[in-house]
Amino acid sequence: MFADFLNRLIGPDPDRLDDPDARLALAALLVRIARTDGAYAREEAARISRILAARYALSPDQALELRSRAETLEAQAPDTVRFTRAIKDAVPYEHREGVVEALWEVVLADGVRDDEEDGLLRLVASLLGVNDRDSALARQRAEAKHAD
Repeated sequence: MFADFLNRLIGPDPDRLDDPDARLALAALLVRIARTDGAYAREEAARISRILAARYALSPDQALELRSRAETLEAQAPDTVRFTRAIKDAVPYEHREGVVEALWEVVLADGVRDDEEDGLLRLVASLLGVNDRDSALARQRAEAKHAD
């Protein structure tokens, strides 16, 4: 199942993802950023579930199931550069800035802003086509949510 999905996502001419596939790809990207520092904290996993539930109007159980599938997909996904570029090609721009904000929320979830996570997030934002200014604004929104 995931092999076919990944082949469609990273193939030479990726199709636009339908909604369930886009959800899964973006959830896997959230998991990837959370795992960057080598510690996938419970707070990060919980934050991912909350983001997915809010973003896609899912029940807690549905969000948990999507996150679980995303964890499996992320472990099988290719390097971050190809994976992220494929998402950029398959996901409309208007959704990508919100993705960057969600990624920042995950980075901040465990209370530790790790240099590896920061660096990967900057790379991912760039690969998604989100400029530094918009990424900084997304980070500020995520920090405001985290402070609440």
